[in-house]
Amino acid sequence: MASFTIVHVGGFPTGMKMAPQHSVEIKLSNGLVRLGHLVLNFSDRDVARAKSWTGSRKLGRNAVNAALLEFCRAHRPDILLLGHADMIDAATVAAIRDEIKTLRVGQWNVDPLFEPDNVARIRKKLGVVDASFISTAGEKLAAMRQGGGHAISFMPNPADVSIERGRADLIRDPAFDLFYACRNPSDPLRIICGRPWDMNEFVAMLRRAMPQLRMKCCGIDGAPLLVSAQYQSALEASAVGLNISRRADHYLYSSDRIAQLAGNGCVVAIERSVGYGDYFAEDEMVFFSGFDELTEKLARLAAEPETRMRMGAAGRARYLEKFNERAVAAHVLAVLCGSRAPEAMPW
Repeated sequence: MASFTIVHVGGFPTGMKMAPQHSVEIKLSNGLVRLGHLVLNFSDRDVARAKSWTGSRKLGRNAVNAALLEFCRAHRPDILLLGHADMIDAATVAAIRDEIKTLRVGQWNVDPLFEPDNVARIRKKLGVVDASFISTAGEKLAAMRQGGGHAISFMPNPADVSIERGRADLIRDPAFDLFYACRNPSDPLRIICGRPWDMNEFVAMLRRAMPQLRMKCCGIDGAPLLVSAQYQSALEASAVGLNISRRADHYLYSSDRIAQLAGNGCVVAIERSVGYGDYFAEDEMVFFSGFDELTEKLARLAAEPETRMRMGAAGRARYLEKFNERAVAAHVLAVLCGSRAPEAMPW
């Protein structure tokens, strides 16, 4: 494959406002660079803030769109890649395409398709991109293609060993038996094994059922969320990570926490109905279909550190084999360049 110049637009941590060092933006750019491409990162939100005298990204919207157009005029990219670039208007993308006739444009999105606002954001740019990449597969993704003409592909959450640097799987007695983070535990409720849950109550029930379990819970009962280095330190010190999304009925959808947990050697505990059992064995992740099954498996892993360490190592190895940053970046490029069908699942 030829070497491309790629402008990658997204929420990069340029310093104006805190952004996570575990972001998909960084991992995808890393993967593209490691494949031999020139990647120019453009933080739409921070540029919008910088272009507004009040520091408001909303007031800087027109300015950031003009800035991206000028940026692309100067660098003449082969590929424009948009990741949750909500500050960038479809009209701006169309204008860039008018000036750079050979440009290929992709957008990626790792938010859920069960959020109508997110679906609307994706659809806004379908007319000006060559392909869209979404972290949901199966029937829900196929429904996004209805109407024809939409190249939409599954994109897993990438893991990157330069970011997920921990090896919890090598630690016999980590500080925590279970890690869980939740930004909004009460609204909306999570549907877990078919039942709606306030996550404060779910965690409280876990604690009652397993008082011996050493838990690190961020965002629960007012506990502060952790970001960047503090977050990474907590992952490195956790045996198992509870990976619960708002719903478990969208095939392969997970927040990017699944990559952060697996990449750091934490055993991932995830509902069976999400479908990761199609890619991981029972001794590589903890799959559960009910509360009792979850607690039984957590108790076993807490009592058998060698078993947990083997599972963490196996899950980490499998995740990094399939969903590393280079493999995900290569898939994006292959679809954008037309050498792979967007419906392909090369995982």
